Amino acid sequence: MNWKQIYDSKVVSADEAVRAVKSGDRVFLTGNCSVPHRLLKALVDYAPNLENVEICQALTVAGNEYVAPEMEGHLRVNTQFISANVRKAVQEGRADFTPVLLSELPLLFKKKILPLNVALVHLSPPDEHGYCTFGVESGLTKTAAESADLIIAQVNQRMPRMLGDTFIHVKDLDYIIPVDDPLAELPMESDGNNDIVEKIAGFIAERIPDGATMQLGIGAIPNAVLRFLKSKKDLGVHSELFSDSIIELVEAGIVNGSRKTFHPGKVIAGFLIGTRRLYEWANDNPAIELLRTEYVNNPFNVARNDNMVAINSAIEIDLTGQVCADSIGPKFFSGVGGQMDFIYGAGMSNGGLPVIALPSTACLKDGSVISRITPMLKQGAGVVTSRNHIHCVATEFGMVDLYGRSIRERTHLLISIAHPDFREDLKKQAAALHYI
Repeated sequence: MNWKQIYDSKVVSADEAVRAVKSGDRVFLTGNCSVPHRLLKALVDYAPNLENVEICQALTVAGNEYVAPEMEGHLRVNTQFISANVRKAVQEGRADFTPVLLSELPLLFKKKILPLNVALVHLSPPDEHGYCTFGVESGLTKTAAESADLIIAQVNQRMPRMLGDTFIHVKDLDYIIPVDDPLAELPMESDGNNDIVEKIAGFIAERIPDGATMQLGIGAIPNAVLRFLKSKKDLGVHSELFSDSIIELVEAGIVNGSRKTFHPGKVIAGFLIGTRRLYEWANDNPAIELLRTEYVNNPFNVARNDNMVAINSAIEIDLTGQVCADSIGPKFFSGVGGQMDFIYGAGMSNGGLPVIALPSTACLKDGSVISRITPMLKQGAGVVTSRNHIHCVATEFGMVDLYGRSIRERTHLLISIAHPDFREDLKKQAAALHYI
């Protein structure tokens, strides 16, 4: 049979396909903006016929029906990054959280630490040779799909064809569900009216040299930085993800990768998060290569980029330089993501600039304001970037470099970029801890 005959022989409805999932199976769900919604809905509808099916995922732009209380005993999510739609279920104990570096997440499946029975994937249509691509979510998904016993593919006419290590032939799919559906969208643009974000972004942008290669984590601050780079030259991108904000810089020739020392001339990433504009721009674009996350996020590969700039966010940081980015006290909030991979990798890069960026304060639900720079992390808080890996920290009051600094020096530097209303109290608490 030629590939078209093979393709046609595997076409079924979503309802038929999910019947291949058996009780006790472990299922991988493609995430980010690539969640296969038809398949997920069909699985939720079929769930009353199943017991103890585990769904492994990272961030998912989707509803929460599959983690609803009535799914208990049928479907249970085990997430490696807590997105908003599953956060309540994790915090209430109805879903599980497995902390892991993003660079190592696909290896959990490849090494059979979490052996997969089924992978639910979302693909672009086959080309003239019968090859689909994993579209906007290739980095985390390709290894997972290859590691599963069974691949159920939602093949979408609107999924962009992405270049790089993204291809899978129709012969390797077990079930095919053709659709013509819009992809999920998640705008990542920064709030242009947020003076605090703008100030932080400005401090960081001042330190980014011409010819730098950038990683931009999720959040308003990393995306706002891009708005300050219009006077820069020959920038590159090596990042676990990118969004719409990059388009203008590429089209203006500011991001061209010409000085990259690793994959020169290419925008390297694992996945895309954004809007339809981004998907259409990225479709079949030879300037972009999506590669496996275990390759993109490997700190030693990150470090192969000279002048590597890594910008990541945090929930709080203590005066010794410990960064919490995944929990609020003991309450799990998100995950490690690529922060540790890129902070470590940028720290090893020749001329690298690893940055943790955060507003100096947070406003609680009761209206009270607290400092995000604290003498100690909250009880139960998780350390994502350790005090041993920390380099630069930026707030709206400036940017300081903690690397190679003593605890006493770090304390003075961090207090200098804390909100003025909290500086005296921080000094008193630091003195009581013998930090200063």
